[in-house]
Amino acid sequence: MTTLLQKSPIHRTVLNNGIVVLVAENPAADIIAARIFVRAGSCNENREQAGLAHLLSAVMTKGCDGLSSLEIAEKVESVGASLSADAGTDYFLLSFKTVTSDFGEILTLAGRILRSPTFPETQVELERRLALQDIRSQKEQPFNVAFEQMRQVMYQNHPYSMSVLGDETTMSSLTRADLVDYHQTYFRPDNVVISIAGRVTATDAAALVEEVFADWQAPAQALPILNLPEIKVEPQVRVKPIQTQQSIVMLGYLGTSVSSVDYAALKLLCTYLGNGLSSRLFVELREKRGLAYEVSAFYSTRLFPASFVVYMGTAPENTSIALEGLRTEVDLLSTTEVSESALKAAKNKILGQYALGKQTNGQIAQIYGWYEILGLGIDFDTKFQELIAAVSAQDAIASACKYLKEPYLSLVGQEEAINRAIA
Repeated sequence: MTTLLQKSPIHRTVLNNGIVVLVAENPAADIIAARIFVRAGSCNENREQAGLAHLLSAVMTKGCDGLSSLEIAEKVESVGASLSADAGTDYFLLSFKTVTSDFGEILTLAGRILRSPTFPETQVELERRLALQDIRSQKEQPFNVAFEQMRQVMYQNHPYSMSVLGDETTMSSLTRADLVDYHQTYFRPDNVVISIAGRVTATDAAALVEEVFADWQAPAQALPILNLPEIKVEPQVRVKPIQTQQSIVMLGYLGTSVSSVDYAALKLLCTYLGNGLSSRLFVELREKRGLAYEVSAFYSTRLFPASFVVYMGTAPENTSIALEGLRTEVDLLSTTEVSESALKAAKNKILGQYALGKQTNGQIAQIYGWYEILGLGIDFDTKFQELIAAVSAQDAIASACKYLKEPYLSLVGQEEAINRAIA
């Protein structure tokens, strides 16, 4: 399989001020997409300020040096471009897309937003209210309640225990001064990766970035060192009775970070187990036994150990049997080797989905910038595919034995049904 690196080399430049610039030349369409990554996600917040990176992303584009929220929107929309900000666990992201001729203008605007946001008090208040509405509405969604409960017991004092939105208490207490302080601490050139894909040469793109950002100097003080608590694995049961028409049964296991040697095997097991209509959980528990409204598995790519989660939505009267079915399927991974044909099918699925996820300029800019900001390097694109292809049935069973033995359990649903399941 030809990789993107061979078809369209990624050019990597480091500017004098520390900004890493990645460029993928893709002349197919007259469009350029860019992703500006900052190493500043929810992992970099104090626990009492959970939700800070999210609030910053919501207010970031609502005013910058010399421009109001409306003026920024007009500048972007008048040329048919798009621009948005977002915060995740491991990074902050400013994204934009534009036709080639307007790239310089929108990059300049993005630079102003990134470096000199004004965080207008009225916008901070508005976005905080919207975030609080989001937090409250998530409490009414059984899956979110189950996952929140799982995450908190699994990660204890680690930042991964909190939603990117924080909770009502932390979000309510955030101030404009907190945003200013967080921005001044983390938004600096030696903490930034700018990833660009589209109809532009590497030389021209790097020159434009240099022009916009060359006068941005890193402060003398070092970046704060991320000193996170160790995550102790102590599987527990958590139940939350709510009046709902279905039970959510969720099993969680502490997996690894993306830099671990076991990452690829767990990624493959997750795909085999719960990705799509041909996955093991779907076929066994929904198709054959009719137990599930929905059934799936996920294992995110993270800088620190990520949770490996399997879950099912089922009728209240099936809660006990659904729990038993999920446990059985995961436990089989530690005792029975996945067949060669099933392993090959899972590899084809994951690599096919991976290839399809790199079709647009936005996707290309995203994936390389993401690998760079996580410290994996742009070569991880090829390495990931090689790692997946190299996983053997023995690797898979060894990883299952190591990580997928004793689950954390989170149950949400009608009180009688969930209590009966754990009796």
